[in-house]
Amino acid sequence: MSTFPMQAAPNSSTSMAPTFLLMGMRGLSTAPSWWMIPLIIVYILSVLGNGTILWIIALEPTLHRPMHFFLFLLSVSDVGLTTALMPTLLSLALAGANAVPASACLLQMFFVHVFSVMESSVMLAMAVDRALAICRPLHYSAILTNGVISKISLAIAFRCLGLHLPLPFLLTHMPYCHPQVLTHSYCLHPDIARLACPGAWGAVYSLFVVLSAMGLDPLLIFFSYGLIGRVLLGVASREDRWKAGQTCAAHLSAVLLFYSPMILLALIHHLKLPIPQHFHTLLSYVHFLLPPLMNPILYSVKMKEIRERILNRLQPRKVDCAQ
Repeated sequence: MSTFPMQAAPNSSTSMAPTFLLMGMRGLSTAPSWWMIPLIIVYILSVLGNGTILWIIALEPTLHRPMHFFLFLLSVSDVGLTTALMPTLLSLALAGANAVPASACLLQMFFVHVFSVMESSVMLAMAVDRALAICRPLHYSAILTNGVISKISLAIAFRCLGLHLPLPFLLTHMPYCHPQVLTHSYCLHPDIARLACPGAWGAVYSLFVVLSAMGLDPLLIFFSYGLIGRVLLGVASREDRWKAGQTCAAHLSAVLLFYSPMILLALIHHLKLPIPQHFHTLLSYVHFLLPPLMNPILYSVKMKEIRERILNRLQPRKVDCAQ
């Protein structure tokens, strides 16, 4: 294991040291040969799956609708998130290299959180889209016009970049009172901010970013599904309820997959449960790596339009030989 230079004493106040030390899952650094294989498999499958979704939506004019456009953005965020995580994960797996330059750590932190908040924002937009389609079907096309979709996309981009651009600069100039040892295999801003001295503005802003995005979005998503549930209960036909429920099944599954580990981690932290640190790290891996792997499968299986278009594109076209 690499040594960690310039560790600050807990009671002293120093500027950011030139490197961070990543801890990650206990025991993985002793067996890099086997840990590398599932990481590479997860990354390749995530990129292939999300790349297929991007490919089919881009090529099929019939899929150029709001719901599929948001799915396109979701796949972009999934590819970006897994790509941003891989450098330090593979460095630990291949060489056991746990010392990361501060500049590289802050750069990874920026992209991980930009794509993570993008995923959360897109999921919120998809929930609103489904709520409008089910609760206001007659006004759906009039509300979600191309102009409105463009504004939503710009709002998502502004939210992701606007929230996170200040963080690397704030964290760079924060006073640190703890050794720069991180508890994960990648750089996250709450993990870096907790090393700051009490009252540091960078740590306060980091908390604001977490609450304004990852805290607010699931509440609004579940509120949207509450509205959907109320409408479905009022639908007389069981077949209509089934069809409406099927349109939401893939998205609701993706929402639960993305937010459940994060909510569980928040509850463990708030209730101060005596859970081992490696369990925290495992939940973090599930939160970041499992949704990009599973989302393409969920949407391909649950959404008939996506599944049929993919199968049609993959099947060899019949050549008409009739004269």
